[in-house]
Amino acid sequence: MGKLFRNSWALFTGIGIIMIAHGLQGNLMGIRAVMEEFNYFSTGIMMSGYYVGYFLGSNMTPKLVSRVGHIRVFAAFASLSSLSILIIAAYVNPVVWTLGRFLTGLSLVSCYIVAESWLNDRANNRTRGKILSAYMFVTYIGLAIGMLLLNFDSPENFKPFILVSILLSVALIPILLTKRKAPKFKKIGTLKIKELYKISPLGFVSSFCTGIIYSALFTLAAVYASIVNFSVFEISLLLFLITVAGAIAQGPIGYFSDQFDRRTVIILCSIICVIFCFLSIFVSGDTLQYINIVVDPGSDKLMFFIFVTIYAGASLSLFPLNLSHTNDFVPKEKFVAAGGGLQLVFGLGAMGGPLACSFFMNIFGPNGFFFFLSIFHVIIALFGIFRIFIRPTIDNPESTFTPLPRNITPLGMELDPDTGVDLSSSDKK
Repeated sequence: MGKLFRNSWALFTGIGIIMIAHGLQGNLMGIRAVMEEFNYFSTGIMMSGYYVGYFLGSNMTPKLVSRVGHIRVFAAFASLSSLSILIIAAYVNPVVWTLGRFLTGLSLVSCYIVAESWLNDRANNRTRGKILSAYMFVTYIGLAIGMLLLNFDSPENFKPFILVSILLSVALIPILLTKRKAPKFKKIGTLKIKELYKISPLGFVSSFCTGIIYSALFTLAAVYASIVNFSVFEISLLLFLITVAGAIAQGPIGYFSDQFDRRTVIILCSIICVIFCFLSIFVSGDTLQYINIVVDPGSDKLMFFIFVTIYAGASLSLFPLNLSHTNDFVPKEKFVAAGGGLQLVFGLGAMGGPLACSFFMNIFGPNGFFFFLSIFHVIIALFGIFRIFIRPTIDNPESTFTPLPRNITPLGMELDPDTGVDLSSSDKK
């Protein structure tokens, strides 16, 4: 592992710094939006802008890389993301911030694609599992550090925004100074949406719902916590726990999914998520408006943090579970294409998640956030139960669960040893 980091330190350092900036930026804007009294819809549209940019960038970037090369693309989009946060700091306006979030999503997915393409080039069939593990470690550690940096200064000041810009600019340095020649870009194909649904209806539906859930969770959790008067430290701690829980829980949940019917594990995770969404509402000290059950027993922050952490562990394991379940029904050579198709479906759901969730928060109050999340977990669980009665269990020994970072692209999925992709030619001395 030490040799791996020595050979790829520039890539891991650059992507790690970007993830720190990313972990800080989105949540910083969420807290500031509450302070500036943006309404729910403005905040939802603004946060959705990131995923619209992410979706468009994931389709546009491969063509740009093929035309101008990895380093130019990385430098251009890292600079653009740094510029976008300065615009956001200068003009506190929902329209400008939506544009800024769009540019951020467009830029960051381009950086991820470049980094993952480079990591693929440095991997071979013996090392790609280690590289994927290292990539996941760097990604989650960077996000967690970024969330703790919310305590750097008050979100009302311009300094945290400047810090994000500095971090994004610094991320350029190790990449631009690397000695190794950039790899040739290899475009990754995806399965068509209709074909993907026929292969795995549950994987398709669950990935769409998971996109909605993840985008709402990671963009509006800070907004929710701000509205219910958590301090900046409490918000950063909550976000840190969500991120860490999502990384740690993948191991044990993945182990059980390899031992039992993966659909059962997906259903159980979704049921756990529903239970802990309502437990979080119960101990939040706030009401869930306009429904028959109104809860207001008083705030218990310790239990709230515990419940949300458990929720995050179960919820953030769903995408790799969806991928593994879908791979149970396709041959090994189509694993990466299936993953690319699921990413497309995930992205379609993610674009509308924050806006739809803001609608629920506007109607039901802040705890509409958890009510919204629980609805889509119920959909996953019910559809999973339905599919169990429709299709028998399939045992595909070539498909096993692999922990994945939440920002991974189809290029990064090639690092999964289960894909069967021949990377031997990339083993350069």
